[in-house]
Amino acid sequence: MTGRVYILGTVDTKSEELRYLKAVLTARRAEASIVDVSTGDMPHEADVTAAEVAAYHPDGAGAVFCGDRGRAIAAMSLALTRFLTDRDDLGGALAIGGSGGTALVAPALQALPIGVPKLMVSTVASGNTAPYVGESDIGMVYSVVDMQGLNRISRVVLANAADAMAGMVLNAPPACDDGLTSVGITMFGVTTPCVARITEALRDRFECLVFHATGAGGRSMERLIDQGVIRGVLDVTTTEFCDYVAGGIFPCGEERLDAVSRTGVPYVGSCGGLDMVNFGARATVPEQYRDRVFVEHNPFITLMRTSAEECAAMGRVIGGKLNQCQGEVRFFYPESGFSLLDQSGGPFSDPKADAAFLEALSATLEETERRRLIRLPYALNDPAFADAMTREFETLFKERTDYAGYSTQ
Repeated sequence: MTGRVYILGTVDTKSEELRYLKAVLTARRAEASIVDVSTGDMPHEADVTAAEVAAYHPDGAGAVFCGDRGRAIAAMSLALTRFLTDRDDLGGALAIGGSGGTALVAPALQALPIGVPKLMVSTVASGNTAPYVGESDIGMVYSVVDMQGLNRISRVVLANAADAMAGMVLNAPPACDDGLTSVGITMFGVTTPCVARITEALRDRFECLVFHATGAGGRSMERLIDQGVIRGVLDVTTTEFCDYVAGGIFPCGEERLDAVSRTGVPYVGSCGGLDMVNFGARATVPEQYRDRVFVEHNPFITLMRTSAEECAAMGRVIGGKLNQCQGEVRFFYPESGFSLLDQSGGPFSDPKADAAFLEALSATLEETERRRLIRLPYALNDPAFADAMTREFETLFKERTDYAGYSTQ
């Protein structure tokens, strides 16, 4: 049994498109139901009516059909989230919408487990999709034309989306569980040698889930920590704090490391990428930074060397966050550089800025038997540094008998 595809949209404005999606899915032998998320109180024909969805709001349907568009969208979004997560036959979710419909449906899609097929055909999918995708695995498809009836463009785009959903639901990959404990590791291109050596050393004993430290990567990792999927962290690359402090394009939020604090998972971290702030193309760099040191990573990404002041700020922020962690914490400081660009002779080599981070971190971090700062005379990408982090991580796990699934064999 493959599960049912729930087709999400506002029937009051997009009934033709929703019926078309259902027809394509049905032709592909996928079970499908149209779910109406209209926020008006007029009834419309659907497999699941708007009133049925609205009833899932904790304050009842009246909270949705309130007459205020903004409040109604937010309320229906909450009701839809509760409705979808309550389905025991959910095989996938396929949604369509403009800006309002996308904002309504996105939180419900984000709430579904990673791996459940989820597609959103949207008029806003060619812009900044971060608010809609979040840390989930939502596929965004740009509709090209607005959804006001079917035409030669919308038929093709919608059919492709329906075919993709049918393919995912009807050909679900087999569950993969090799019995290894999953650990989260953060990486950037400039920390790849370190992470590659760590994962190679651990792969026989752990399932290494590597996250690109682009803001969303850190959030995805912490979501899986909260869900109990990830049981330990090698936070090699904390560069998201740079963009948080200096206003770059890949920032973490204030909640970074909170999942580590909440769960007490073993944590081994370091300074990977703390020498750089990420901006878009060179022309997008804010005016106040124009006299700084830059490296053009590619035509779309410009890297800026962090200053001593910014490094000190990060030391205080990271130190404060680590103080809240009650589990085992080890933070490794590489005395010879934070990335491939920060090594001796590299374009971002700045020992004074690096030292400002260490000074602030040392002053902030409250060291205990379970929370320690470890300084090593290597650059972060030196093999000896990666090996030291690996040994410490393995030692922490061998000492923890409450983490089922880890084997020292």
